[in-house]
Amino acid sequence: METVAVLGASRNPNKYGNKSVRAYLRAGYKVFPIHPRETEIEGQRVYPTLAEVPEAIARITVYLPPAVTRTLLPQIAAAGAAEVFFNPGSADDAIVTEARALGIPAIEACSIVDIGLRPSQFPGN
Repeated sequence: METVAVLGASRNPNKYGNKSVRAYLRAGYKVFPIHPRETEIEGQRVYPTLAEVPEAIARITVYLPPAVTRTLLPQIAAAGAAEVFFNPGSADDAIVTEARALGIPAIEACSIVDIGLRPSQFPGN
């Protein structure tokens, strides 16, 4: 089973950090939501940091503001994922350049679309 960590996972069904958790679950991934204050999102245990995820992570998908994303680049690099998706609005060109300099396999795209789904398939309230 493929593994994915969702940085910026959210309990709010209107936010893309929640739509992503639901999309990956539907696609059959083992999902590790990452959020510093939540404990459960969409029935999944939440981890406060990437370092606390107990398994190897194949993919990381980022749903955070660029300023927060930048501070987490060392943690993202340390996780060693094969793919890191910087979803629209989560990074700017400088962050992507910095990520690549750290050896992060950065992809600038919507990771929900990449797995063959659409965010609109996961409506909020």
